[in-house]
Amino acid sequence: MLEAILHGFVLALGLILPLGVQNVFVFNQGALQPTLWRALPVVITAALCDTLLILLAVLGVSLVVLTFAWLKTILFAVGVCFLTYMGILTWRSRPGVDKQQAERFTPKRQIIFAASVSLLNPHAILDTIGVIGTSSLQYAGTLKWGFALSCILVSWLWFLSLAIAGRTAGKLDPSGRLMRSLNIISALIIWAIALYMAIALLRDAAW
Repeated sequence: MLEAILHGFVLALGLILPLGVQNVFVFNQGALQPTLWRALPVVITAALCDTLLILLAVLGVSLVVLTFAWLKTILFAVGVCFLTYMGILTWRSRPGVDKQQAERFTPKRQIIFAASVSLLNPHAILDTIGVIGTSSLQYAGTLKWGFALSCILVSWLWFLSLAIAGRTAGKLDPSGRLMRSLNIISALIIWAIALYMAIALLRDAAW
């Protein structure tokens, strides 16, 4: 059991660490919201979405769905458009310049955006399915659930830590210059992911 739990923990941590749309949004909300409590909707929503994806991957439901080539194509096409849009929003963000920005992200809007960047990001979905789902096949019964719960725990701890880190960065950078630089870098990374997915989509279409 311990081996399965450690395997799930290390694997999930490795998948969630790279900078992506979901991580950027959670971090930014932690920095922009006036208190950490105001950023909890984005933390909880992101963690719940990850929990759903992990459970679907471990149960094998998502693997069955993505065996349909046309569904994968639609998923990638929507993902490219969505990531391009999120890159534009991130690039245009002006922390510290627009003091009302944090207030505009109400709990409802945080939940909608967090769910979008979690469930409409094909890169994250395919990582979850391809890596976590495949890795879980070597376990059965309580070992499989230990592996899954360990992966889920990583997501909850990670998103809470991201919000706390964002909150700390927001306090240390009242001018918003640091956050502005991070947003520019984040937007470029998001666009790079969108471009990579668009190339993969065109390559599949050519075949």
